[in-house]
Amino acid sequence: MIRCLAVDDEAYATKIIADYIKKIPFLELVGTTTSAIDALSQVQQGDIDLVFLDIQMPDLTGIQFLKLCGNKCKVVLTTAYPEYALDGFEHDVIDYLLKPIAFDRFFKAAQKAFNLLSANIAPPAAIVAAGQPAVQPASDYMFIKGESKNKFLKVDYNDILYIEGLKNYVSVFTTSQRIVTYQSLRDLETNLPHPPFYRVHKSYIISVDKIRMVDGNTVYIQDQSIPIGDTYRDNFFKLIRESE
Repeated sequence: MIRCLAVDDEAYATKIIADYIKKIPFLELVGTTTSAIDALSQVQQGDIDLVFLDIQMPDLTGIQFLKLCGNKCKVVLTTAYPEYALDGFEHDVIDYLLKPIAFDRFFKAAQKAFNLLSANIAPPAAIVAAGQPAVQPASDYMFIKGESKNKFLKVDYNDILYIEGLKNYVSVFTTSQRIVTYQSLRDLETNLPHPPFYRVHKSYIISVDKIRMVDGNTVYIQDQSIPIGDTYRDNFFKLIRESE
């Protein structure tokens, strides 16, 4: 569980964030506060993993908070002011949410935090050689946004065969079903563990555990043939050779 703190000088804003946190299984709400100084004190005690932080606050701004908290926690900025985005990312924030914050956008930021905070396994030599850093979440599943508001499908990583990008949609092919969700392939890629998932084409991510055969520039998973793109070919075959 990721221990979270919601910080905003407007109490109603912290309530919205708190309600969102409670809906997500891998997040735990430690508390809310309207004081950035109080939040900094809690973070310095080492009890907080992730802070959802407003920028425009009295006494101590969100940017000043970032400078003072150092590496004590990770931060997702929440604000109505897009002009602060660059300052935030220069301080290594996980994401930048513009108010009013929709739940699906909040969930996406939470998923980024999950993958980042769970990446605690050293990468195998073969993966480093292939040019893709290993990311291993603590859980063995992810949530994928469904076709209706606030609907999310729980999908085990081990059930995923491959994923196909279709402009602003992706199709996730599992051992039992096909799930279509409104999301870019690039965004979904950041939420997948490496290994076993690798991008082999601008339109495809595969699970190497599910490969039946590689023949020339084609990967076969069950009865599906998937092309290996020119951009990804060298790294993919380097990975294959290293795993022999």
